[in-house]
Amino acid sequence: MASGFGIDIGGSGIKGAPVDLESGQLSADRVRLPTPERSTPAAVAEIVARIVEQFGWTGPIGCTFPAVVRRGVVCTAANVDRSWIGTDLEEVVRSAAGVPVTGLNDADAAGLAEVRYGAASGHRGVVILTTLGTGIGTAVVNEGELVPNTELGHLEVGGHDAETRASDAARDREQLTWEQWAKRLQKYYRRLEDLLWPDLFVVGGGVSRKADKFLPLLDLRTEIVPAQLRNQAGIVGAALYAAAHSAVGSG
Repeated sequence: MASGFGIDIGGSGIKGAPVDLESGQLSADRVRLPTPERSTPAAVAEIVARIVEQFGWTGPIGCTFPAVVRRGVVCTAANVDRSWIGTDLEEVVRSAAGVPVTGLNDADAAGLAEVRYGAASGHRGVVILTTLGTGIGTAVVNEGELVPNTELGHLEVGGHDAETRASDAARDREQLTWEQWAKRLQKYYRRLEDLLWPDLFVVGGGVSRKADKFLPLLDLRTEIVPAQLRNQAGIVGAALYAAAHSAVGSG
């Protein structure tokens, strides 16, 4: 059985588990520890090391991060300590955990997982995953290949940064009805359609559990479906990405 290990670093919690890469299922219960209040690179790397150690894992790990990650280096820091900017995520975690590390954006990891094992499995062409939460995260996967670090939640729609109007946080903050929110989502997804002509939209984030409340209200030419892997997507996608990266590196 091919196995991998994924770590999902979030603003409030850091989660990790080994993954069966054949099925995309966790092969043990995940461990979740709180993200340190001051989420500096050293503090976060220490938590990751603790999780890896709990499983006795010694192979490569994939590690998601809620920011743009270019070739292992963190470029933005919206919800974590600003000292992360310019930090080599892979190096700082490798030093703490003692294992090879491959880093990537958290939405990108979720997108890879959904394409391989979830709602987009078997679909050809361009798949766009959007995570509707505090903001709008996006992942673009074309024929199974990730286009990393797309920040399409920041598209300008109607003179506004899209995520300030169409995220789940905006719905909650403004106490919008599902119908009111769907009108904003309609404009956002139509804008994505016109720019990228995707073959499938996959909608993630916690609100995807209530997809029946708002997806039927959208009128798009592109099929749009809720994500399937939910809270496991980051861990699974990170493990998958790391395994592929390690195979390339050793080839």
